Amino acid sequence: MRGIQITDYVSGPLDLKVTVLDDPVPGPEQYTIAIHATAANFFDLLQIRGKYQHQPALPWVSGSEFSGVITSTPSAPSPKKSGSWKYNVGDKVFGAAQGGYATIVCAKEEQLKPIPKGWGFVESAGLFVTMPTSYAGLVTRCNIQPGDWVLVHAAAGGVGLAAVQIAKALGATVIATAGTPHKLDVARRFGADHLVDYRDDGWPLKVKALTPKGRGVDIVYDPVGLIDKSTKCTAWNGRLLVVGFTGGPIEKVATNKMLLKNISVMGVHWGAYATNEPERVEQVWTELFKLFESRKVQGTNYTDKEYVGLEAVPEALQALGDRATWGKVVIKVPQEGQAKL
Repeated sequence: MRGIQITDYVSGPLDLKVTVLDDPVPGPEQYTIAIHATAANFFDLLQIRGKYQHQPALPWVSGSEFSGVITSTPSAPSPKKSGSWKYNVGDKVFGAAQGGYATIVCAKEEQLKPIPKGWGFVESAGLFVTMPTSYAGLVTRCNIQPGDWVLVHAAAGGVGLAAVQIAKALGATVIATAGTPHKLDVARRFGADHLVDYRDDGWPLKVKALTPKGRGVDIVYDPVGLIDKSTKCTAWNGRLLVVGFTGGPIEKVATNKMLLKNISVMGVHWGAYATNEPERVEQVWTELFKLFESRKVQGTNYTDKEYVGLEAVPEALQALGDRATWGKVVIKVPQEGQAKL
């Protein structure tokens, strides 16, 4: 196969190289998948530098999210009562497993989902991480209700655009923040009702003024690190969700602010649900597939530039790291003998 193997940590994505490698050997409970598209993530940038919390032993193939076609099924008997594995050779799937920047990857059943009806490889490649994070955050953690006002920070990012769409599909009014006019326009295209530039120091007052009688928002969805400032525009009984810290330093928030407005600050760690609440995982995906197949929620693929071939991965990652993109950056991966369309 062809892939981007890490034999030593690099200083940046432009140091990555595509090489010819041995095909991966699947474990007894793994499928083999021919990759047709792969998605870029911020944690990929950390991992290639050796700065991520999950670092495989060198050497390893970089990348995680992908979509493709099953080429082989597990050799071991299925542990399920039915005695059969879920997928067959030829099935189209998306998922996440170590080694997504390659033409072939191996993954366990729980790391895969079927491509939704009517969806393609490119649109599906970036669903596995952002969509369940946003759904679990808004529904499982924040108990979003029809009529809620939801503030989505960094609304043009991957999880941000997922949150905008999910909130709208569930009957909320969405205020989106972003740092450029272009990204604000992207948020509007994906359904945001109101737009606020968070480079303006007065953004909390602008957000509050948009809400009915200036009461503030019911939910704050924050992948940036803006919880403290967001307390200024949160309603009584508001829920503030910590999704990440792309803005840099981890915040410290005075707890008296939670008391005075009766607000709740909570986090969402989607990757830990499989260990701590495995029953929630399938519930979230079941509801997401309803939204996918009804087209109330669509893929959030970055379309300002097309990335084709594994050789385009370094440039795509560099653009992601430079905050020059929006949504999910997906790279098409033509298979052997397939033209780079």
